[in-house]
Amino acid sequence: MKRYWEIDALRGLMLVLMTVTHLPTRLTDPLGQPFGFVSAAEGFVLLSAFVAGLVYSRIGHVRGVDSMRQAFWRRVLKVYLAQAATLLFLFTVITAVGLHIDQPAVKNLVSYYLAEPREGFIYGLLLIYEPALLDILPMYIFFMLMSPWVLAFAMRHGWTWVMAASATVWAAAQFGISEWVYGLAVRYLGVPVPFHEMGAFNTYAWQFLWFAGLCIGATRNDPDARSLRFPAWLVALAAGIALYGFYWRHTGINGQAPFGGDVELNLLFDKWQLGPLRLVNLVALGILAVRFGPWLMRRIPRLRWLEAMGSASLPVFCAHLVAVLLVLAFYGDSQTARPWWGDGLLLAVVFSGMYFVARFTRGADVPPPADDVPSEPAPA
Repeated sequence: MKRYWEIDALRGLMLVLMTVTHLPTRLTDPLGQPFGFVSAAEGFVLLSAFVAGLVYSRIGHVRGVDSMRQAFWRRVLKVYLAQAATLLFLFTVITAVGLHIDQPAVKNLVSYYLAEPREGFIYGLLLIYEPALLDILPMYIFFMLMSPWVLAFAMRHGWTWVMAASATVWAAAQFGISEWVYGLAVRYLGVPVPFHEMGAFNTYAWQFLWFAGLCIGATRNDPDARSLRFPAWLVALAAGIALYGFYWRHTGINGQAPFGGDVELNLLFDKWQLGPLRLVNLVALGILAVRFGPWLMRRIPRLRWLEAMGSASLPVFCAHLVAVLLVLAFYGDSQTARPWWGDGLLLAVVFSGMYFVARFTRGADVPPPADDVPSEPAPA
């Protein structure tokens, strides 16, 4: 199975957009959710799930479910070690710098750890305490742990029941299942970590996006799999939704909050809950990407620097976190702390560092190929 350079380039683009969003610069707000009410995180998770489904289902078909499960476990270990290393960097270097120069941005970021260092350290390594910015990889680890069982079930019984169950959990997440489960954990397990310190992403909602991507990727390995094609009316509808979302996002007076101060209506587009209208916007963009992406890729030069970052997505993602944490420690979270040229220089330095990490770790994030099994495109 060939490696899809287009997927690597798209993941590289998602990494660039996430970096611009997380670094406090004058470009943070204009380039946050640039294509509508959808962020780079959705694209990153969906693409990673697609690649995971494509690669690991192939291992399951060729070598069997046990080999597929072991491949997942190896990947989970890599991601966990990356999360643990980043967490320790935050608790040691960044916290020390933040306290030394009295940096409010850092003290707010690790407020629970500063108040309860022992619990913060232990529950951080247990992936229960998730400081802001460090809450994506724990969610990814959870999805990877569930994936071999889900893939094995789907290989035997199909994806209908899997996606129906996933959609049901997503719907329950919109009505507070996460808070209900947290209450049970506090009551019966004595979990001391406050709910708001357990990551901004609602895992019960975002699992739907992961398993949808896993399903699409895995079904590409079916012998009778057909190319994804959409009727003209659906493409036209998707184009209308995407264009309106783009117009609303960039011309509305409320910016990234579609309904301004109306909290209830904003939940329909909520990122952390993966609100229903946000999913509609994402699906519309996905249809357009599938329909016109190949045409576009044939007409633009290959952006190999994006491919390099996308193919080494895990170390590059961690490098972007290190850069963001260092900027927060020394400059704080003000988006106007530097002049325009300073923001440009900062972004150039950070992107150069990410590209260097990608080149330096090239191949280190991909296991050696085996007979009849594709080399893993390193889902982040």
